[in-house]
Amino acid sequence: MKIKRLKMTLVFVLTFFIANSVLSEENKPIRLAVAGMSHGHISFILGRPDKGDFELAGVFDTSRVLTQNVKVRYDLAPEIIYHNLEKMLDEVKPEAVVAFGSIFDHLSVVEACAPRGIHVMVEKPLAVSMEHAKRMAELAEKHHIFLLTDYETSWYPTTAQSLKMVHKDGFVGKLRKVVIHDGHQGPKEIGCDPFFLEWLTDPVLNGGGALIDFGCYGANLMTALTNGQKAVSVTAVTRQFKPLVYPKVDDEATIIVSYPESQCIIQASWNWPVSRKDMEIYGDEGYIYALNKSDMRIRNGGMETAEEMKVTANDIPVYDDPFSYFADVIRKKIVQPEYGLYSLKNNLEVVKILDAARESAKTGKTIYLK
Repeated sequence: MKIKRLKMTLVFVLTFFIANSVLSEENKPIRLAVAGMSHGHISFILGRPDKGDFELAGVFDTSRVLTQNVKVRYDLAPEIIYHNLEKMLDEVKPEAVVAFGSIFDHLSVVEACAPRGIHVMVEKPLAVSMEHAKRMAELAEKHHIFLLTDYETSWYPTTAQSLKMVHKDGFVGKLRKVVIHDGHQGPKEIGCDPFFLEWLTDPVLNGGGALIDFGCYGANLMTALTNGQKAVSVTAVTRQFKPLVYPKVDDEATIIVSYPESQCIIQASWNWPVSRKDMEIYGDEGYIYALNKSDMRIRNGGMETAEEMKVTANDIPVYDDPFSYFADVIRKKIVQPEYGLYSLKNNLEVVKILDAARESAKTGKTIYLK
């Protein structure tokens, strides 16, 4: 009997130890490294308050001037700064990497991280072309890593509320038209630094101008709103209103994306007098106008007599930054929706739409997608 009790006690102690080890591992900060430092959104991660979910293990950029600037700005320890990506990955052994270099560089980051089993989050869009995007997706699948894409609008409460109202509540009925506006006065006009401007206004390193920089938001949102429905055709018109400021790329773009039963109009600009990120969603039974990250105007049912309502979306649960979401995906605390805003499938569709838009603007023809 004593031996039996002793065995039971040992089993209990071992089970308790394993359970606590698993819990401890789940709550342990994720070792995070930064690949590239030229993106203006670098403050999103280096200036982020410590939430206990990440431990900054290393930062990389080829530019010694830039790394010195960032070191001073964020008071980084010199030993975590690297100028060779693979050396950083091998020495600090991060679990996850966030990419803050040019869009063109996203591929090389995934090529370095995926074989090492390191999860990656890139800034929007996923890639400069479908050639790059497909290669990145193949590497992510082969090496079983998560590959996410971050957009500012992904952590807007109004975005989460709009998706819920369209998908779960059926608030607008059948989706018919979505109009999405994203833009500002221009990257130079709003004060982007020279390191950021150098590639953001380069047709190779960024893939284009306003069409890529802001057109990607609309493609990402519409793919989520349609649950990944494939676009039928893409028509785009671009302009260069400021050739002396942006001589190599477009600064204005209008993209029309057609679906079997709906249409999306994406307006992307580096020419507006103010910054804006908003969208209008129209169905056969109602509409949603997400004015900004918090405020909405909505109306449905008996459209001739129903009154428009002004609501706020601040009470809906939503991740307030992309890195918290990234951490929970890595720890498998959440499962990404198949065509969710951060998901790889969504963002492959985004690049497909952008590729077609670029071709349409170049040729003056509607591009029909297979």
